[in-house]
Amino acid sequence: MASIGLNLDEQKAVDRFRTAVVDPSRDKLVILDFWAEWCGPCKALTPMLEKIAGEYADKGVLLVKLNVDEEQFIASQFQVRSIPTVYAIFQGQPVADLTPARGETQLREALDQLLAQLPIEAGDDGAGDEAQIGQLVAMGEGVLAEGDAPRAAAIFAQIVEMAPADASAQSGLIRALLAAGQPDEARAAFDAVPEELQADPLVKQAGIALELAGSGVDANALQALRAAAAERPADIEAQLAFAQGAFAAGERDEAAETLLAMIAADPQWNEGAARAKLLQMFEAVGLEDPWVSAQRRRLSLLLFG
Repeated sequence: MASIGLNLDEQKAVDRFRTAVVDPSRDKLVILDFWAEWCGPCKALTPMLEKIAGEYADKGVLLVKLNVDEEQFIASQFQVRSIPTVYAIFQGQPVADLTPARGETQLREALDQLLAQLPIEAGDDGAGDEAQIGQLVAMGEGVLAEGDAPRAAAIFAQIVEMAPADASAQSGLIRALLAAGQPDEARAAFDAVPEELQADPLVKQAGIALELAGSGVDANALQALRAAAAERPADIEAQLAFAQGAFAAGERDEAAETLLAMIAADPQWNEGAARAKLLQMFEAVGLEDPWVSAQRRRLSLLLFG
């Protein structure tokens, strides 16, 4: 893709495309999926693409999703007229239009034909494998951030099967299962983590999330905790119980609101128990998470003005 005569934003778009698509495609087959949040057919197609890409990852296949609303310049260079549009990219060039392959069988047949014809490296070197797993983990984290926990759990489960020694995949699977309301399955996944990964910070983070989730809180139990907290606003124990229950049920905003209100009212209560609980929640979610960043700013304003 030529970059002469481009403005700054267009050059940045080309650089992002080169990093995400062109560079990996030098020895891999990249499935490039043009999509958008508002596109219903895209959302129906995505799980299939993710499933097949996971199955073919060890054969040198990567999936890259490109949001046409965010990357309009790149979409225009590919003359994308409708979405979903899916191309196979090798060495920076489209080698097949996969858009018509809407079924798993069709897509597998198309990929098998391409892999038989192209000098694709199946990722038998450690660095290639690591980059491939990293791409898949990023995909899983993206799906989890979008709120589709069951699909994220399925993606992470595939990655764990491929790379059981990858701490980010193990952590992602546990957190996704928790977010999907499957605490027992999350506990089983945590117990199955290889012993040598138990001390990894990512696995510890997932363990904290598992501890906070407890055995899970259903809708009725959460409503009872919420009602008790509302009826007894001065009862700090009731507020803390609701905050814990809300977090366990996936209601992070309610949990944070309750704990921040407790800190504002009495930051030293029970040796700063509310602040300690909130910090524990931050660690469980991940300190780089945008939600955590926003809540940490609110906490700082409370404590330091």
